Amino acid sequence: MAYSRRTVLGLGSGALLISSISASPALSSAVEEAILALTGGAKIEEGGIELITPEIAENGNSVPIEVDAPGAKVIHVFATDNPRPGVAKFKFGPLAGSQFGSTRIRLMKTQEVVAIASMQDGSFRKASNTVKVTIGGCGG
Repeated sequence: MAYSRRTVLGLGSGALLISSISASPALSSAVEEAILALTGGAKIEEGGIELITPEIAENGNSVPIEVDAPGAKVIHVFATDNPRPGVAKFKFGPLAGSQFGSTRIRLMKTQEVVAIASMQDGSFRKASNTVKVTIGGCGG
């Protein structure tokens, strides 16, 4: 059977669309797997950690974030739809004056930023914000 150029282009466009739609949940599950590995399946409580992000980022190449979790040993920051979702990790020693960190991250597109804090008592805390990106970073 012979296919016209229009048919081949239509089939290729459809395949590309389907692959891009199905790729997004796989990246979200990568974040879920990373959080599960981090916590070992322990319960994660909301609150006790503050995540500050802009509501709208004009450029995804440089998005400022701040995290503050009094009593934390480590704070992990994830971007749910980035190719590499682990975007930052802050470690605090016993002599740390505060458990606060700030940096700039890259975001590929509009997505959720999640911060997980491992506390001194062994518990885990979570905060998340959605950041709307108008021009994507990460090559997007």
